[in-house]
Amino acid sequence: MSANEASMGTAGSTARDLSWFRRRQLRTLAGVVAVVVAFQLCSLICNFSLGYAMGSIPAAFAWMFRNFAPTVESLANLPMVVEQTVSTALDSVAATVIAAVVGIALSVLGSSTVGVECAPVRGAIRAIASIFRNIPMIAWALLLLLSFKQNEFTGFLALFLTTFGQLTRFFLDTFDEIPTGPVEALRSCGASYWQVVFQAGLPLAVADLMSWMLYMAETNIRSATLIGLLTGTGIGFVFNLYYTSFRYDTAGLVIIVTIVFVLAIEAVSNAARRSMI
Repeated sequence: MSANEASMGTAGSTARDLSWFRRRQLRTLAGVVAVVVAFQLCSLICNFSLGYAMGSIPAAFAWMFRNFAPTVESLANLPMVVEQTVSTALDSVAATVIAAVVGIALSVLGSSTVGVECAPVRGAIRAIASIFRNIPMIAWALLLLLSFKQNEFTGFLALFLTTFGQLTRFFLDTFDEIPTGPVEALRSCGASYWQVVFQAGLPLAVADLMSWMLYMAETNIRSATLIGLLTGTGIGFVFNLYYTSFRYDTAGLVIIVTIVFVLAIEAVSNAARRSMI
């Protein structure tokens, strides 16, 4: 190949690269313009002012810090707030543990790796898990309120049903992803179904199972506060009581205690997960 041909080829390649970059820049610019135009149209339709919203943020935070700051009088309610927070956390942990036990039992049967050799059974278990996990926890609480009224058991059931669906789905994926070598080795040696499950399936998946269970326990402790607003129990009910009574100082104390408690639970959970890795 001559020097002229090589230089022409290099020039053509450079031109193609520049053309590709220009097209990419034009597409990016067109996307930005489209987003800006859509935002402006939506703002006009909704009568929304970005400048007013941004200017209101400092005043909103100032109002929150001024009204929700705990006072000396509100600190007198601290023991009761802590007691209700611990009660809510225990309900969440109980719902998580029971849901995990049921979820492990079903996911063992429905797994494609260690599950039963019956496609309809595996399909039914996956369908049940999908149905329960796709119904929001708030929807469960509202449905259960019609039958069980406002009490602690209603909140427990709402947490349990959603957690059951979530964990069963997570556990199914966990069992499906375990190495198949030990499972096949046990089967080739004539091991029974339950021997395969307890000698290969559970030992290989136990770390991931515990990690998912701890994650759901954290999530449920946060969600239980909102559920308590509907069921009239726990720390959610305490917050709603003081908030609707315009006792914002005590409501702020509830928020602070809940945040501190959730952060402490999350730290413990993260430490437990790191120890299992």
